[in-house]
Amino acid sequence: MEVDIQEIIKNRLIEFNELHPDPDQAGTAALMLTDLEGVMEVETQTAHLLRVRYNVLEITLEQIDALLIETGFHVSTRLICALKRALYYYTEETQRTNSGCPKGETNCTRKVFINRYQRRDHELRDHRPEHWRKYL
Repeated sequence: MEVDIQEIIKNRLIEFNELHPDPDQAGTAALMLTDLEGVMEVETQTAHLLRVRYNVLEITLEQIDALLIETGFHVSTRLICALKRALYYYTEETQRTNSGCPKGETNCTRKVFINRYQRRDHELRDHRPEHWRKYL
């Protein structure tokens, strides 16, 4: 199964609430997300708007949002933002599941190959009779 690179690279906008002690939440969040595994590019659009480009097989928007909220950022809770986020969460999780990545797993590409390798018959069987196996 060949995956198109344009399907797994996502570009998303993350909006922040304006009522926060840090007036430049997007800039601070950009500094934090820059070194995150799976995040390819982070760009501040405004003081409250952040554009993130990432590989969905390595990290999802739900994980990015959870990290931001956990570290004290206030992600926008407006209805349109919440609906967009819910749709993105669902579609990304469906795409990851269809690619063989279970929910909550990071670096699932490696696990897909590990599962495939483990299912192959390697002809490594114990050829001794059953009654000999318990003695050795």
